[in-house]
Amino acid sequence: MKLERNTLLILAVLAVLFPMLVTDQYILHIGIMVLFYAVLASSLNLIVGYVGEFSLGHTAFLGLGAYTAAILATRYGLPMWATIPLAGVISAALGSVIGAITLRLQGPYFVIITLAFAEVLRIIANNWIGVTNGPMGIAGIPQPEILSTTSTLFAKRLYFYIALAIAAVALYLAYRFVYSSTGRAAVTVRENRYVAQSVGIQPFAYAMQAFVLGAFLAGLAGGFYAHYISFVGADVFRFSFMATMIIMVLIGGKGTLLGPLAGALLVTLMEEYLREAQELRMSIFGLIVMLVVLFLPKGLMGFLTLRRERHAGNAELTGNAQRIQPQGGAI
Repeated sequence: MKLERNTLLILAVLAVLFPMLVTDQYILHIGIMVLFYAVLASSLNLIVGYVGEFSLGHTAFLGLGAYTAAILATRYGLPMWATIPLAGVISAALGSVIGAITLRLQGPYFVIITLAFAEVLRIIANNWIGVTNGPMGIAGIPQPEILSTTSTLFAKRLYFYIALAIAAVALYLAYRFVYSSTGRAAVTVRENRYVAQSVGIQPFAYAMQAFVLGAFLAGLAGGFYAHYISFVGADVFRFSFMATMIIMVLIGGKGTLLGPLAGALLVTLMEEYLREAQELRMSIFGLIVMLVVLFLPKGLMGFLTLRRERHAGNAELTGNAQRIQPQGGAI
């Protein structure tokens, strides 16, 4: 707990300083996308890593948040500081509905139903032309007024700090959840549902809280994405977003706070490096995930935690051996 908290604080300080030291807009864009994906991966990690259910429909909350922010900004003129929180609230409301249905299921049934919900929303976005503008999507989403008279470099820096603020809120809420009695109860359900029930823990109630919180965070990320890209289409529900989130969580380490951050950083950088590979990129990511599952089943952070525990255990054994070693001299 203390190590994760201190690491998060150090990363926060480095992130605050990052835009001040960088003038390359492309690098700032990569930093913004890392923060965006960190929020998404953290939101999925609450469900996969702490509840233990593998959701394939998390893009439903991302897409709903993006469309909510786009519609509120373009049709009702609401500013960005209002549309993003409302996007999170609307996604959380949908999460409570979907969770009430899906969390009563387990295993492949949960996976299939969550995927179906995301697909239904994609079809609605493509066909409800009066609201979503159909396949044409919603373009021209307003930017903050302050950007109308500033340079593009300033705009990138501003969006970086907005993304950082959203990431900070997401990680704070995730941290408070994980280290609360609710989070510990959710982990108990993940490890053994029947043991949890035997000690008075209601699996559905605690899983629902994690599910709704994950939906809220994904909605925040979707609202930010709509304003940053300035366009939202039905593609926001596509499975490639879902695959990217899953890869980040698995590579970084599910069930840890730092895992999604590490996964978001590594995968975003790899995506940029492998951009020329185009469609081959997903095949490469698939091979990487296979290697991670085989050789690092707990992800990068799980591997580092195991190494640290082994090192601490060896140091303790060495210290004990030195203390009990007989001293030289007369008997």
